[in-house]
Amino acid sequence: MIAEGEPIIVAKNLTIAYDLHRERKKLTALQGINLEIKKGEFVVLVGPSGCGKTSFINAISGLIPKSEGSVTVRGREVTGPGPDRAMVFQDYALLPWRTVESNVKMPFEFQDLGMSQEEQNQSVKSALRLVDLDGFEKSFPYELSGGMKQRVGIARALVTNPDILLADEPFAAIDAMTREAMQAEMERIVMETGQTCVFITHS
Repeated sequence: MIAEGEPIIVAKNLTIAYDLHRERKKLTALQGINLEIKKGEFVVLVGPSGCGKTSFINAISGLIPKSEGSVTVRGREVTGPGPDRAMVFQDYALLPWRTVESNVKMPFEFQDLGMSQEEQNQSVKSALRLVDLDGFEKSFPYELSGGMKQRVGIARALVTNPDILLADEPFAAIDAMTREAMQAEMERIVMETGQTCVFITHS
């Protein structure tokens, strides 16, 4: 059990390199990264496009392998995705033929958390309430604004109550005024849930 203020994510000498098969060489995206993120922290990584921010967050999520070094979550080496981590992507990635509540409920289809249908439905309602989308459960993505679509994406990440929320430039496609409001909203949500958040942005 990790207490508030203790490291929950630790990167040690993390290096990530991609094979460029056509050029027959490697592209190093990150090299020798050392970072500790404490339980309950809201950490923002800022940098220009192509500096390796997404590679870092993907290594934490387990979506890509490391080349050297290590990434641990709760003291365990990250070897793949897990229910303790959830990602909010830049693209809303909503299925247009599904309602809001059906999109939010998707994570339960890919991982067995031992929850009954009633518990899953209640978790969906709670997640939608957190992002202020009460009353839009039966709406389809085409009926929502860009900001509302991203709220659905955040609710989908929150629905399984993960320890760690990873956000990969989630508001890059939203206008400046809405982006500022959404960033404040996301900070409020993370503070309310007590989750650890790693948020990357180029802005």
